[in-house]
Amino acid sequence: MDRSIKPLDVVYGGSSLGVDRQRVLRNTYALLALSMVPTVLGAWLGVSMGFSFFAGSPMMGFVLFMALSFGFFFGIEKYKNSGVGVMLLLCFTFFMGLMLSRLIGHALGMSNGVRLISLAFGGTGAVFLGMATMASTMKRDVSSMGKWLFMGMIVILVAAVANIWLQLPALHLAIATMAVVIFSAFILYDIKRVLDGGETNYVTATLAIYLDVYNVFSSLLQLLMALGGNDD
Repeated sequence: MDRSIKPLDVVYGGSSLGVDRQRVLRNTYALLALSMVPTVLGAWLGVSMGFSFFAGSPMMGFVLFMALSFGFFFGIEKYKNSGVGVMLLLCFTFFMGLMLSRLIGHALGMSNGVRLISLAFGGTGAVFLGMATMASTMKRDVSSMGKWLFMGMIVILVAAVANIWLQLPALHLAIATMAVVIFSAFILYDIKRVLDGGETNYVTATLAIYLDVYNVFSSLLQLLMALGGNDD
């Protein structure tokens, strides 16, 4: 073996290839951190305004939310190689902050709401750090996880839509628990895709990982509110 080849080059099949993947991952992490700013701003503004996307008709609100989300997805994918894609991503994260504000507002209405939000934030950070560390150290190919995770996400989506009408607390808890597990695994999967060269665009990678983190946080907060929330 050529002694000039570094360990990273062996893992990723060549110096330039390994460096490129690490650069994509660094850019992804940087943009992910930046995307939290409009998310927090959107959540703060939504709480201040009493914003509720689902106040009138939950089902119509859900349909409109999905339509707007997929509109953003289409635009981000189309312009992912330019600054327009970055701006659309940041606008999307602001929109997601607005969507989160109803849950945040409900939590803040509890006597221990700030503590619950802090615990959800810390738990999400711990999950992200653990999954990122695992992705960077494991050599196993996890591409086969994709179809199973996608199926799990579809089950969560169908159950969530059904519970709009059923309003079953037990089903709500089951959905939130499953979401934490599925989207935690998605963090591992999406970061590993970048490291293995399956995703080469940092804007697209950021969108995927952002949605994973967002869903882990919101699901953890819902679980904490259901199991340990104290109403005023």
